[in-house]
Amino acid sequence: MATIAITYLGDLRTEDTHLQSGTSIHTDAPTDNQGRGEAFSPTDLVANALGTCILTTMAIFARRDGIELDGSEASVTKVMSQDAPRRIAKIEIELILRAKTADDSEISAEQKTKLARIAHTCPVAISLHPDLEQAVSIRWE
Repeated sequence: MATIAITYLGDLRTEDTHLQSGTSIHTDAPTDNQGRGEAFSPTDLVANALGTCILTTMAIFARRDGIELDGSEASVTKVMSQDAPRRIAKIEIELILRAKTADDSEISAEQKTKLARIAHTCPVAISLHPDLEQAVSIRWE
């Protein structure tokens, strides 16, 4: 069963509908590849998928330990290759993690290590080609 329905709108744009929720987004080719850059490009969505997967998977595992990551952030930078073929060469993700326990105590070094490991083992991270560099940094607040 399909997960997403995609309609090509012309002029290098698509409308993409998540079938379960009915939520839609648009994509547009980037300005450096004949597009208008008025929406996420397909490669932007790949980089976004890695960032959101890391945060979501961390939050799932943190919740099991009574930790909430509300207000945590990710800054994602996509770097395209300079040589052919055109592809994503590197995704840089800077995480700012705001971890809180139910009693507002500091999370342990072991818990931080466990959460950091997830950044490299979330489903998207392990699905991407090994030649695509994933540079993840974490700042705890």
